[in-house]
Parts: sequence; C-alpha cells; structure tokens
Amino acid sequence: LLTGFLLQVGHEPLPPTVGRNVLGRKVLYLPGFFTYARHIVEVDGKRGLFRGLTPRLISSTLSTITRGSVKKAFPLEDMEHVSNKDDVKTSFRKVVEETSHEMMMQCVSRVVSHPLHVISMRCMVQFIGREVKYSGVFSAIGRIFKEEGILGFFIGLVPHILGDVIFLWCCNLLAHFINTYAVDDNFSQALVIRSYTKFVMGIAVSMLTYPFLLVGDLMAVNNCGLRAGLPPYAPAFTSWIHCWRYLSAQGQLFRGSSLLFRRAPM
Repeated sequence: LLTGFLLQVGHEPLPPTVGRNVLGRKVLYLPGFFTYARHIVEVDGKRGLFRGLTPRLISSTLSTITRGSVKKAFPLEDMEHVSNKDDVKTSFRKVVEETSHEMMMQCVSRVVSHPLHVISMRCMVQFIGREVKYSGVFSAIGRIFKEEGILGFFIGLVPHILGDVIFLWCCNLLAHFINTYAVDDNFSQALVIRSYTKFVMGIAVSMLTYPFLLVGDLMAVNNCGLRAGLPPYAPAFTSWIHCWRYLSAQGQLFRGSSLLFRRAPM
C-alpha cells in the first residue's frame, strides 16, 4: 500500500542499479517493489508498510456499503441474456443500461469514500518528510476541515471519477463488441471466451486510465502542508489539469504503474 503510493509520488531514496535490457544494452533500473519495501522496513519497521491502512479500510468499507445501498434503492431491471447477432440492438441496449447503472453506483460510492481516501494518502506521504501532522482519522478530519474546509475532503475527486467512468464504458463496450462480432456462437468454447473477455479488457483499459488515478492521488496530497506536496519537492498545482499537463511534459503520466521492472528516466 505505502510502497505503491510513494512510487506514484516519485520518492526515490535509493540509487538506480545498472542492468541490461532484452537487447543486451546497459540501462539504469530503479529499485523494484520488494527492494523499496525493505527500505521502508529499515526506516520505519514493519508497521511502516501499513501507514494509512485504517482510513483506507474505512474508505473501502464505505464504498462497498454505498454501492449496496444504491443498488438496493435503484434496482436494475433484469434482462434476458442475449448473444445472438440477430438481437444486436437488444444486446447493446442491455450493455448501456447495465453500464449506466454501474456508473451511478461507482460515482456515488466514490464521492462518499473519497474523504477517507484523501486522509489515507496524506498519512502515507508523511513518510517522506518524517511528519506527524495526520496521526489519526478523527484528528485528520478536524485538521482538514479547519485548514481547507469541506472542499479539502474532495481534492482529486474529479480525475478519479473521470477515470472510473471512462474505465467502465470502455471496458464494457469493448467486451460487448468483441463478444458480439469476434466470437462466433457456433464455436464450442464461445461461452468460456466470453466469460474472460471483460476481465482481459479490464486489464488493458486500466492501463489507459491509470493517469487519472495518478493525478487524483497526487492532488490529494498537493499543497497540504506536507513536504512531499510542496516546492521544491513538488510544484503547487492550481488544478488537476495543471498537474496532468506538468506530468505529461515530464513524461511521468504512468509513474508508479510498474512495481518490478522500473527503468530510470533519461
């Protein structure tokens, strides 16, 4: 949990090592997940790996409860399974309705759980500056409300929601078109292939929407009084679009997406 977020922030306390790529050329590799985790244990002990875990668990719980409540309050009408190409319009309408319903649940749950997500991010990023500004959930809530007001709990929410919406629509629509036009009903393993299509599409689309996750997480800790979110360590962004443009100019929109084989930037 902590290791992945520190990689997103760009905290690199360990020097790169020389290695070789598939062509045999020498390249510089940054420490991977396990090396980084070992460094955290050396500095903070094993408990250091679980910084921000409590608010993250509360955030996940709130998200699950909210999704269940919304689903119960606004049930989706059941539609029969459609796979025949003669019923393409009916099948497409079903996908649109299911995706719209899923999008509504995801957006509501994201709004409800985001304040705890912000607290979790700030608790973790304190590792960089060895700070103790956010030491507990309730004290963090009081501090954020006092210093930033209600809006402080929703910093970084917009890119997260945009990422969620784009992910859902791209994943579901791509899976639908592949299952409808690329997989023949007469093929003996058609049902098996269709059952895995959405999973595979989810992995592919998640990589494309990763920058939204990165920008949202960085905005949650930016300019909040912690060293990792202030100059000279990081610019004070005026908006998430400013953050996106800055990362894009630096070629860092996918920073932290890889945990094992991490090449050092030129």
